[in-house]
Amino acid sequence: MSNHSSDQYDVLMHNQTAWDLEADRKGPWSQPVATETVAFARRGDWKVHLTPSPLATDWLGKVAGKEILCLASAGGQQAPVLAAAGAKVTVFDLSSKQLAKDAEVAVRDGLTLKIVQGDMRDLSIFSDGSFDLILHPISNQYVPDIQSVWNESYRVLRKGGVLLASFFNPVLFVAARSLADVSDDCIRLRYKVPYSDIADLNTEELTNKRERSAPLIFGHDLQTQIGGQILAGFVIDGFFEEYHPTPRFALERYVPSFIATRALKH
Repeated sequence: MSNHSSDQYDVLMHNQTAWDLEADRKGPWSQPVATETVAFARRGDWKVHLTPSPLATDWLGKVAGKEILCLASAGGQQAPVLAAAGAKVTVFDLSSKQLAKDAEVAVRDGLTLKIVQGDMRDLSIFSDGSFDLILHPISNQYVPDIQSVWNESYRVLRKGGVLLASFFNPVLFVAARSLADVSDDCIRLRYKVPYSDIADLNTEELTNKRERSAPLIFGHDLQTQIGGQILAGFVIDGFFEEYHPTPRFALERYVPSFIATRALKH
């Protein structure tokens, strides 16, 4: 685990517990792919996601034989498919129960996966230049600082390696979010970006999230999401946005919820 401050460490432990519970509940990101999906991937028919829509194949290139790190993306979905497609896959995640989903698929379908538990900000277990590709789908909202995520990703990639990342559009974090806002099509501005559950929720709201073991969220700005990758040394050579397929609150009807980037290590 990383050597972050005690306050941040509490967030880390809280979110680890929250995602272990999500795995127990078999939420949408905790449902392993079917054996049939793995069989299709072995025959070359497969897809993975950074956003709700399947990722374009030209962003990935050929994966067979490549060393791929699925960063903070356990749950038995992405890593097994890439392994079945011929990649040498390491899946790295904070939640042991999410990682157990990947182990379950690997045993069930005879796949080789390297499974490692840890904080996405600390990849010191890996040597410099260990991977050809990193897949980092929407997850960095669960840590309060992300520059170390980009720095570590850059370090563990080989020259010519690619980081594929996605994250929430920061504008989503400026508004109050409730079902009532969807029903009356109302956007109530409440917060500034960058956003933090710890700093921005009132005591009652924060206590409620903690007692429910709901994940604690941090809405990072574009300077840290995109500028942070550039600061780490990456060159951004791909970008797209996507709307949420089923808007959860009014703002999602008017702006794309998801942003994805493709970044190169030269």
